Amino acid sequence: MAAASVRRAARRGGIEGRSIRLAWCPLLVAATFVASGVLAPVAAQEAVRPEIGRPLQAAQQLVGARRFGAALAKVREADAAGPRTPNERALIERMRIAAALGAGEIDVAARAYDALAADGTRPGGAEAARTLEAIAAGYYRAGQYARAAQWAERGAREGAASPALRALQIRSLFQAGDVAAAQRELTRDVTAVERSGGTPADDTLRLLLAMAQKQGDAAAFDAALEKILAHHPTPADWATRLDRLQRRPGFAGRLTLDRLRLLQATGGLKRADDVVEMAQLALQADAGAEARRVVEQGYATGVLGNGPDAARHERLRALVARASGDAARTRAADADSRVAAALDRAYAGDAKAAAVAIRDALAGGGLKRPDDARLHLAIAQWLAGDRAGAIATFRAVGGSDGTADLARLWTLHLRRGS
Repeated sequence: MAAASVRRAARRGGIEGRSIRLAWCPLLVAATFVASGVLAPVAAQEAVRPEIGRPLQAAQQLVGARRFGAALAKVREADAAGPRTPNERALIERMRIAAALGAGEIDVAARAYDALAADGTRPGGAEAARTLEAIAAGYYRAGQYARAAQWAERGAREGAASPALRALQIRSLFQAGDVAAAQRELTRDVTAVERSGGTPADDTLRLLLAMAQKQGDAAAFDAALEKILAHHPTPADWATRLDRLQRRPGFAGRLTLDRLRLLQATGGLKRADDVVEMAQLALQADAGAEARRVVEQGYATGVLGNGPDAARHERLRALVARASGDAARTRAADADSRVAAALDRAYAGDAKAAAVAIRDALAGGGLKRPDDARLHLAIAQWLAGDRAGAIATFRAVGGSDGTADLARLWTLHLRRGS
């Protein structure tokens, strides 16, 4: 994938630009603490001395007014009022967290949370999740990605995990440069979603793709790309995957036409050069009907017949119009040629009879490449409208030279109802 495409995938995955959701804004979390009553009026608390209660009440009002620096000053005033009871210490530290988050003093908020944990009075449940999210997000916004990841991971350890905190943990690991850990954690999440019968989000899968690219992990890149093809494909995604397959060592050149067939089926045959190549390969395979179909579709969509190569396109159009590949294939005696003739017949519009002919050729034996024949049988079944039968046949295709890979990709395409 080109560098620009990876950057776009990264932005969609949330690792550039507006990567922190609004819910992670420390200022809003601080205000939410007061508005939601998490910090109950201090005067209502038992055994709070006036020299502590008064500045804390003032701090609470200042937090509500979003005057966070002044609120922190009042918290320090309460903190300086001599010996404190455990209840007073807890109130001071909770108010300190709210004021510090709003003021952007993330280290202060983090130390206050640690103090509560040391006293055994740290918040629990939703308040803990919001606090940890806000501290982690504050570090993220400050560019302290390693600390952001640590605080996000702490939420999981302390039973205060949330989807937002989990996403922040992974993005923080990525930005901190620990791409391998981020990739491992995100892969675990995607796998869990798929095993539960869910659909991973497009942004999540594209972030996984960007991580694999960053790692230079070709196998992980292809695996992530195939997850995108399974759940949120675009024609550009299909073009990328099929181009990578074509360039893979060991991919058989004879399968180039089959690669272009899948590219056409997934809406990616949009370049004139690809259309011309597919038509020429079909002619070389004596598949005149398919060549004519490809060229006419190229003209119908405006891909052919324009620009400086328009005359060349016209010559190709005249050539395929004269093609007699179907007749030549019908006269062929060997089983492989009969399969090829039958597939061309399928592209000519008689797909059901073509599937029967290919199935008969497989049953009769004598094929040089039975997996190629199975691949073509499945295509004929698909053209005949038998999607379930085509999927079953694609799953039976083997081979290490690209046939099994093409069959697997066809299956991804057809399982989406295409």
